[in-house]
Amino acid sequence: MNTPNLPSTSWLDAPAHSAWRMAEGQRLLAFAKASKLPGGFGNLDAAGQLAADARANTLNTARMTHCFALAHLQGVPGCLAYAEHGVAALRGALQDAIHGGWFSHPDGLDDSGKAAYLHAFVALAASSAVTAGAADASALLADAVQVLEAHFWSEEEGALREAFSRAWQLPEPYRGANSNMHAVEAFLALADVTGNRLWLQRALRIAERIIHTHAAANGYRVIEHFDALWQPLPQYNLEHPADHFRPYGTTPGHALEWARLLLHLEASLDRAGLHAPGWLADSARGLFEAACQKAWNVDGAPGFVYTLDWADRPLVAARLHWVHAEACAAAAALLQRTGEAHYEQWYRRCWDFIATRFIDTVGGSWHHELDAHNQPAATIWPGKPDLYHAYQALLLPGLPLAPSLASSLAGNVTKR
Repeated sequence: MNTPNLPSTSWLDAPAHSAWRMAEGQRLLAFAKASKLPGGFGNLDAAGQLAADARANTLNTARMTHCFALAHLQGVPGCLAYAEHGVAALRGALQDAIHGGWFSHPDGLDDSGKAAYLHAFVALAASSAVTAGAADASALLADAVQVLEAHFWSEEEGALREAFSRAWQLPEPYRGANSNMHAVEAFLALADVTGNRLWLQRALRIAERIIHTHAAANGYRVIEHFDALWQPLPQYNLEHPADHFRPYGTTPGHALEWARLLLHLEASLDRAGLHAPGWLADSARGLFEAACQKAWNVDGAPGFVYTLDWADRPLVAARLHWVHAEACAAAAALLQRTGEAHYEQWYRRCWDFIATRFIDTVGGSWHHELDAHNQPAATIWPGKPDLYHAYQALLLPGLPLAPSLASSLAGNVTKR
């Protein structure tokens, strides 16, 4: 795969922009350290404080472990201890010592079962922690791989099953694009850490099913919800349009995230000497364009809306920080892949919007949600618990499309 030269005035090569990204990353890391609890990492409120009754959860712990491992690989002092704290938590109370796998919260006190989404993040965290040299990370990685292969991966379907009861019974008759999208991200990291190209082939099978088969035939609207036979469920969660993880309709932020991941997959396949089908890059373009055309400024105000209905009308008009972080990362990946000025324009537009609307220079971190008038809100995502999306968006523009994030940082691989 030949990567064209970037525009001569690209922000990706501008020293001041790189310095700004690194400084903003340090600010986010400093804020996120307050989420540390004895049993892992918890949810911070808008002021960066833990509630009096806060407890660790697997999602935050995995994401924080991943991010602090990346920070250590960058050379940020003091971050390895936070990554190792996360590894210990994921091998401690968050892990089911009886049946295997991970609870959402310690001891599974209010858990309904084992979710593919969480386990994909555990695998990603373990991969990054191994690359960073964190203590016990190899054991965590072995556990994560064993659970993925024993329970979630379906060779017949070429994708992950969604969820089970605690004892790996009662499989949920549902298949989700969101959990499988994050499996693609995790599988790219697993391929780099283990050296096993099978993970790349599995990632390709997931992308082929969800994007090449379904989204491409649907105007690059990502279908999020399916039954156990992979038949689309377009009316799923009609009564819960603002759900955190399974909202009704289409989610433009996921189209942007998929666009980036397809380019990482293409580059990883190419790097491994495997065939990278042309539809990967074509679909990345299609997904990005569809999201930008249908979801940006669609209600008369700048920014991407959270969800659209099937007629491309705004459904939940809130602007979420993770959507805009993924827009920046996707624009950077497409700019790096194509060298086209169009993506430079979107890259700058999205960072300008984040800088003026999401970055909280008073309270710290980023506002996680804005309302339809681009004012801070807390209807869908209260507080500021997430480091993962924003921090990755700050790192990715300075790295190659392959290998994956941690491996790129560890190898000091140049962008071109």
